[in-house]
Amino acid sequence: MKSKLAHKLSRAEDTALAIVRGLQNAGFPAFWVGGCVRDVLLGRAPGDYDIVTAALPVQIERLFKRTLPVGRKFGVIVVLEHGHSFQVATFRAEADYQDGRRPGRVVFGDAMADARRRDFTVNGLFYDPVRKEVHDWVGGGADLRARMIRTIGAPEERFAEDHLRLLRAVRFAAQLGFTIEPGTFAALKAHAPKIRTISAERIREELLKLLRPPHASRGLELLRESGLLEQVLPEVAATVRCEQSPDFHPEGSVFNHLRLMLDHLPSDAAPELPWAVLLHDVAKPVTASKDPATGSIHFYGHERIGADMAEGILSRLRFPRRQIEDVVKAVRCHMQFKDAMQMRKSTLRRLLMRPTFPLELELHRLDCLGSHAQLDVYDFLLAQARELEQQPQIRPPLLNGDDLIALGMRPGPALGALLAEIREKQLQDELKTKAEARRWARERLGEGGAKCEGRSAKAEVRTPKAEARRPKETRSPKSE
Repeated sequence: MKSKLAHKLSRAEDTALAIVRGLQNAGFPAFWVGGCVRDVLLGRAPGDYDIVTAALPVQIERLFKRTLPVGRKFGVIVVLEHGHSFQVATFRAEADYQDGRRPGRVVFGDAMADARRRDFTVNGLFYDPVRKEVHDWVGGGADLRARMIRTIGAPEERFAEDHLRLLRAVRFAAQLGFTIEPGTFAALKAHAPKIRTISAERIREELLKLLRPPHASRGLELLRESGLLEQVLPEVAATVRCEQSPDFHPEGSVFNHLRLMLDHLPSDAAPELPWAVLLHDVAKPVTASKDPATGSIHFYGHERIGADMAEGILSRLRFPRRQIEDVVKAVRCHMQFKDAMQMRKSTLRRLLMRPTFPLELELHRLDCLGSHAQLDVYDFLLAQARELEQQPQIRPPLLNGDDLIALGMRPGPALGALLAEIREKQLQDELKTKAEARRWARERLGEGGAKCEGRSAKAEVRTPKAEARRPKETRSPKSE
């Protein structure tokens, strides 16, 4: 059938067209295939362009100057043109799947056989961009119009061949806003435990695509309905049955709270944000307790235990170390935000200056929107952050160790303690310039001894941490 689509070609699309034309001019049938055809027919911009052809790998390599033999034994050659890379694959049929992921052997065939070995009908459409013709040998056009995900052939066979297709079915349904055909969904649920045979890296990559705005909330719901959530994220699956006190959480269960938060993800959400949302309350099921007198449900220490659990989950999924650290920090600190309006100025400024503060602040906003929807603390913190941006002099410490040594102090624990006290006073706006800090330090050293070393000197200098460790009844009102 003729495609009715007409639109301006992007550079990548223009190059993909040129590659197909080059193959056809050399006598080899060639088409765009898969997701790019699906997306073009849906009016979406394709992320990439995959090409299939009757040409064998050696023939593809002869036709194009720059190629990479990344999957040569499977008939796949990467062609590099104009700064873009394109997978160009020989028509093939696959057989003898033994590990639930890769075919034991590959047999080169024709276009129709190639279409029938693919995963879902909407990904089995072929498009000739030269003649502007769509070829549909698997019923993908009808399913595209019906907005339905259906396997090509028997779903049990398709999922048995490649267990990653279980997650891909859910991901495509969420991304495209499609339903999953009942027979396909029944087979998906029956085969869900097999997803555990897939490598952590591949599962992570599918989850990253699934839990992105604007479809993250539906992706999480489909994971639950399919039984895949219990297989890939059992800790999150436990939140489904974890109820919360309605006076604090009118939204109900922890899982419903997560789903509502994901609904509010901004379109430009940082990659870490969906995972901070997903894991910030992950310890609630294991910390839940009920007050026998009031019936209120409490989750004491869930942020601390949740941070440890989040680190374990993200490490299990082979996330990069930096991303793990950022998400763990956001999970550990998310309960601090409720007290922001009562914090000492120095404490508040330390919070605002944390490298992860933008992530933590956005997590707090979503936390509120997924529950009581009160954003007073968020608005306060946003205003405080903007005010701090106008005071760049606060960020670097007024003095360092060399400054104190120049004043006659010797290296040691007492030096670090005095630096911490100076920093505290700086953040409290009690010391504003280097000259003020030096003058105050000289006076402090005069009180504590000329060299400020030894046990007596340490006793003279109290850090904010040391102050916090004192019994509560002895702290001054200022330190509260």
